[in-house]
Amino acid sequence: MNDDQTPSGPTGGGCPVAHGEDVTRLYGAEAATDPHDIYARLRKEHGSVAPVLLEGDVPAWLVLGYRENRRVLDNPLQFSRDSRIWRDFRDGHVEETSPLMQMLGWRPDCVSQDGEPHRRLRGAVTDNLYAVAGRGIRRHATHFANKQIDAFADAGRADLVADFAEYLPMLVLTRVFGLAEREGRNLAESSAHVIQGGADALTHNERIMGILGELAARKRREPGSDFASGLIEHHSGLDEDEIVNHLRLVLITAHTTTSNLLARALQLLLTDPSWLSGLVSGQLNLSTLVEEVMWNSPPLAVLPGRFATADLELGGCPVKEGDLLVLGLAAGNHDPEIRPDTAVSVQGNASHLAFSAGPHECPGQNIGQAIIETAVDVLLHRLPGLRLSVPSAELTSTASTWESRLDSLPVEFAV
Repeated sequence: MNDDQTPSGPTGGGCPVAHGEDVTRLYGAEAATDPHDIYARLRKEHGSVAPVLLEGDVPAWLVLGYRENRRVLDNPLQFSRDSRIWRDFRDGHVEETSPLMQMLGWRPDCVSQDGEPHRRLRGAVTDNLYAVAGRGIRRHATHFANKQIDAFADAGRADLVADFAEYLPMLVLTRVFGLAEREGRNLAESSAHVIQGGADALTHNERIMGILGELAARKRREPGSDFASGLIEHHSGLDEDEIVNHLRLVLITAHTTTSNLLARALQLLLTDPSWLSGLVSGQLNLSTLVEEVMWNSPPLAVLPGRFATADLELGGCPVKEGDLLVLGLAAGNHDPEIRPDTAVSVQGNASHLAFSAGPHECPGQNIGQAIIETAVDVLLHRLPGLRLSVPSAELTSTASTWESRLDSLPVEFAV
């Protein structure tokens, strides 16, 4: 790695110069186990902002502190989402074909822009998300949750990741988008590959774009009461590229975050008896369960990305114009400055970072929460005596740069 590809930093204090040092990689075998161990070590070594390497040894600053995350997320004038100012990309150190570009590259969508262009595009997305949410998200989630459960209900055992959480949100989204149900499984798998990165990310992104391009063309000919038709007909006047890219944006983010959050909610429910008894007794509700998971296991552990618009200081580190920053949402939620004891309940506290913050805060979070709450409710009613079939200590997760996903959740239940 040459000097141009290395994060800059001061010669002393909390952010050592990264040149010639063993800078931590947020990808690869070491990073695929427990990212919280990595975040804790980086916080101890560097403080609230740390130099890291992303896939391809691309340098970035990882923001670990809760307050520092909020500063970045709340200040688009200092920390832009427009990757066209990213120095390493601008200088040719990151290729268009890099897997990182599926998460960081500029697109004609609302998350790639700030100011008035962002407001125009986001308005089209939020208006139509609210519209489809009012047309029966919970009804669709109930239908597909029951359909998924029907496939394994007679067996008395299942893997609630592979057999339930992994595909359920995408099946709901196919109905919301106006897609054929048969597309759901392939789209879910391709979305996972895009988030994970790696050599196949570009291929899977092209597959998604092809399906959504065909959907947009069909909905122009045959409009309906679905999200795709709503984007096409919106008064903001989105062009063809903007329509397809927003379909991609919502499809990938809504599915991957909701499926991950659903799996983690089920994990908490089945590994901590107090949650199950609290729900059954009525002392707790499903929204409280989901909120707990959003604090402790946010669906995106690291949010891509922001780009410094000028030389500035963040958490004691001298960030340079054009530097890439990635937001440690999981690390920020566990920041000892705001949560000195993570064992203390966070019930009623919705100030977590799980859905980002500021102008780019996730506009579809209520839809994701409706899918999760409905799915858990259906599952508990359909499967009496639901319990883990392995010791909770045997449950494992696999992490990528951006997320940590539960590998499996084996259960058994009465038939």
